[in-house]
Amino acid sequence: MTEKEIKNIISQGETETAEFKQSFTKAVIESLVAFSNTKGGQVFIGVSNIGIIKGVSTNEETVQKWINEVKQNTNPQIVPDVDIYKINKKSIIIFSVIEYPIKPVSFKDRYYKRVLNSNHKMSITEVANEHLRTINSSWDYYPDPNHNFEHISLEKVEKYIKEYEKWNDTKVDYNAIEFLVKQEFLRDNKLSFGAYILFAKELCIVSDIQIGRFKSPTKIIDSLNLDADIFTELNEIIAFIKKHLMVEFIITGEPQRTEKYDYPLEAIREIVINMLIHRDYRDSSGSIIKIYDDRIEFYNPGGLYGGLTIADLLEFNYKPKARNKMLAKAFKLIGKVEKYGSGIKRIFTICQNYGVIPPKIKVNENDFEIILYKQKLNGELNGELNGELNGELNKRQILVFNKIKEKQGIKAKELSVELEIPFSTIDKYINLFIKQKLIERRGSKKTGGYYVL
Repeated sequence: MTEKEIKNIISQGETETAEFKQSFTKAVIESLVAFSNTKGGQVFIGVSNIGIIKGVSTNEETVQKWINEVKQNTNPQIVPDVDIYKINKKSIIIFSVIEYPIKPVSFKDRYYKRVLNSNHKMSITEVANEHLRTINSSWDYYPDPNHNFEHISLEKVEKYIKEYEKWNDTKVDYNAIEFLVKQEFLRDNKLSFGAYILFAKELCIVSDIQIGRFKSPTKIIDSLNLDADIFTELNEIIAFIKKHLMVEFIITGEPQRTEKYDYPLEAIREIVINMLIHRDYRDSSGSIIKIYDDRIEFYNPGGLYGGLTIADLLEFNYKPKARNKMLAKAFKLIGKVEKYGSGIKRIFTICQNYGVIPPKIKVNENDFEIILYKQKLNGELNGELNGELNGELNKRQILVFNKIKEKQGIKAKELSVELEIPFSTIDKYINLFIKQKLIERRGSKKTGGYYVL
């Protein structure tokens, strides 16, 4: 790198791929491990955490000692590239690592990942997921030690085969078990976790789902508990939700009248399919759906997978990664999934075309929630979102606007932290919203915040 390139990187502050350290400590190795487990990155030694070049005194022998220390304390062993530069007559050392092909990498049996500009210790679930991704597999392909062929329904498999034949315009001329083997739903002639969830004969306790119709947070007027194979659950969930929706009958002049529900059924179906496919079935908690007068809440065990953030998800700025590859494949083979990774985009597009406000997404480390609203889009606001504000369906801007609406008085820095969006981007959106007279700032510079008009 040139001196100009190095200064440019330092001027941007610590980022997802750059860390500053005044000296070599164990924290340097921690950062190199975190970079190795994400997108790669660089540690600048001799630079303060606010980007001031302090310099560091060293020689080739010391640098080689540091490299050996990194190698000896990481597993699998990583060997960083090291470069020494003179900037403003001061020496700085840059340790560089790429995204390691075999993950996760550990430092003294601890695993870290890079999130924005800091290192985070990985949970046991994240460690397991990284390992499965590395070997290009997923949990649902592993043999199920608690169930065998007696626990699945061959009638359900044959019904699935008929849907497969119809969707793919083909003829399957072998039996149900052979079909499961050819599609790799069975491994080493053993029932996999995925095959059990797809074709469970009777009770399937790992796929339990609770659905309720609520008049208030504590008053339930109808409920349904499901613990069956996920194809059966899909149909029963949709039927239960439809039962509790308002429907408008539209006379169009055609022999049959048109039905229009207060929520877009297509979006509901897409959300439920995503719940069934992407749920973390290793989590003991179940999926929950709550139907209120003005919204439907869909809760699922399992946070975003593959290092995604909400911003990546809503901008569709990611490569599709499935937590349960077999389940995703099974739905795609019969046309219930159009394209891997396109579910969220479709949900937002469906809601927009239906004329209802965008859904809200809440994500924690171990769970995912999406809230669907029946509130109609205000014409003027819809125009703003689809025109100058939204441009090419910029879901990140809608996400920021909805967060301000949800937390009236929120500060720009809080928006940046909660949504994991760079502060400079938040500032740009806020200026745009103010210009469009969608929000305003109230209060002093120190204590004030932003409010939706």
